[in-house]
Amino acid sequence: MNATRESAPKLADLVRSGDEQAEAIAVTDFIFQANDISNAYLVTTGEGDVMINTGFMDNAERTRRLLAPHRKGPLAFVIITQSHADHYGGLPEFVEEGTQVIGGPGFNEALADMNGLQSFFGPRSRKLWGSTLKRGSAPKAPPHVEPDILVERRLTVEVGDRTFELISTPEGETVDALTVWMPKEKIAFTGNVFGPVWLSMPFLNTLRGDKPRLVRNYLKSLEMVRALGAEIVVTGHGEAIRGKERIRADLDKLHAAVSHVRDFTLEGMKAGKDVHTLMREFAWPEGLQIGEFHGKGSWAVKSIWREYAGWLHYEDGTTALYGVPRSSVDADLAELAGGAAKLAQRAQAKLDGGAALEAVHLTDIALNAEPDNAEALKVRKAAHEALLAASGGKNLSETMWLRSEIAAMEAKLAE
Repeated sequence: MNATRESAPKLADLVRSGDEQAEAIAVTDFIFQANDISNAYLVTTGEGDVMINTGFMDNAERTRRLLAPHRKGPLAFVIITQSHADHYGGLPEFVEEGTQVIGGPGFNEALADMNGLQSFFGPRSRKLWGSTLKRGSAPKAPPHVEPDILVERRLTVEVGDRTFELISTPEGETVDALTVWMPKEKIAFTGNVFGPVWLSMPFLNTLRGDKPRLVRNYLKSLEMVRALGAEIVVTGHGEAIRGKERIRADLDKLHAAVSHVRDFTLEGMKAGKDVHTLMREFAWPEGLQIGEFHGKGSWAVKSIWREYAGWLHYEDGTTALYGVPRSSVDADLAELAGGAAKLAQRAQAKLDGGAALEAVHLTDIALNAEPDNAEALKVRKAAHEALLAASGGKNLSETMWLRSEIAAMEAKLAE
């Protein structure tokens, strides 16, 4: 197995690493880390403090308590590296009189889009993340945030003896993403520009849904951070990455890996291959594989295909142009097959032959025709269990999806 996959921590462990944290982590003697779904960082100076992200709203009191012993002066700035609630949710616990909040380019618009679509995104997020974060209820509502300062491309602020250069590095996760560069100390705070796990495949379009992240913009942001020559990189999760040579080598490999996925996809398009064929054929070349803990190379193939080709897959034919899905004839197909039970039998045969995905396709038809058919529910559950076993549980998004589907089948069977 690739060493990167063995050594990198699981994403589930990272997002819950603050649960038992008793004291802040000293990244340096002036940077302190509170672990959260995305971490919060306190930077002290001779004339006041700076916060880089504030963690999630549900954990705000804990984050404040962990960082309080290290405060040195008034809080001059809170810098939000992106407009997701795990980065800004704890803001009300920290803002003082005179504190200025800084967001990236397009922060207000990106935040309005995310919050305005919570009735759509919320249930999708709960399906994926609810069991991982072990919440007994829905999270608190995110606070209203309206930054005092919005960075356009680059902004420099000075606090005491420290300089903070705020650099627009979009589309690792959001269009408004910022990297915070401390040039004297050679430290870069990258937030989630490189995703939640260092040296791993970006999630160009998440399972929850969000505006697609463009691969070209991602690579440009990577190049911008790489050119800084950082000696320490502080990310949104986990331990700081240390050593100029290691950081350069890791970013070179990350750039090469993501570029390979892009080039593989475009070459396949030129050769006339459809997106599903390319997803199946994708494999990492020797020495180029990076972690797939959140995004995956094969998923990025599909995202990049859509980035370049748009939403219409020509092989889907005329029906793709109109608002009538193929599933509208599932009841007809089930009737022609002799009912949902017959389809379940065929699905079981596919599963027994090692074709779990084909079994899922057949149960889709059966359950769209007869939602409570026990035989189809059992086969569908078993097919998802087979897919989960085959996945190895390395990719958190894939694992959460499959487990949630298994739980849904179990709930239906228990009714």
